[in-house]
Amino acid sequence: MARPMRTPPSEDMAVAGTSDYAYQAFWILRVAFILAPIVAGLDKFAHVLVDWSQYLTPLVPQWTGMPAASFMMIVGVIEIIAGLVVVFKPRYGGWLVAVWLWGIIINLLLVPGYYDIALRDFGLSLGAVSLARLSEIYDR
Repeated sequence: MARPMRTPPSEDMAVAGTSDYAYQAFWILRVAFILAPIVAGLDKFAHVLVDWSQYLTPLVPQWTGMPAASFMMIVGVIEIIAGLVVVFKPRYGGWLVAVWLWGIIINLLLVPGYYDIALRDFGLSLGAVSLARLSEIYDR
């Protein structure tokens, strides 16, 4: 027997719904997709976590005529902006992060040996889509 669909939470629940599991999931995803893009974006300049250029397909510098390190700094700025969009408008920021991750996945599929990271980023993109969808209810 099919379970009846839950009705969306009331306006009051969207504001104070700390006992609502979907509301908690919304905030977990929101914080994750604020911090992760901003930290990764800043690290494109600092290289504390990793040398990000290793993940860039050699085709990009060929097509753009730009050194990989310079291109990755542009990537860092875009990631910081994506994280800030999630701060202020998670409904749009979730989609922005998801689309950005899909672009990263395409790039990683062009670099042999990083298919596992592409799969991880696909999972992350599903989380970003989930944030965008939950934002339809909790971020009005």
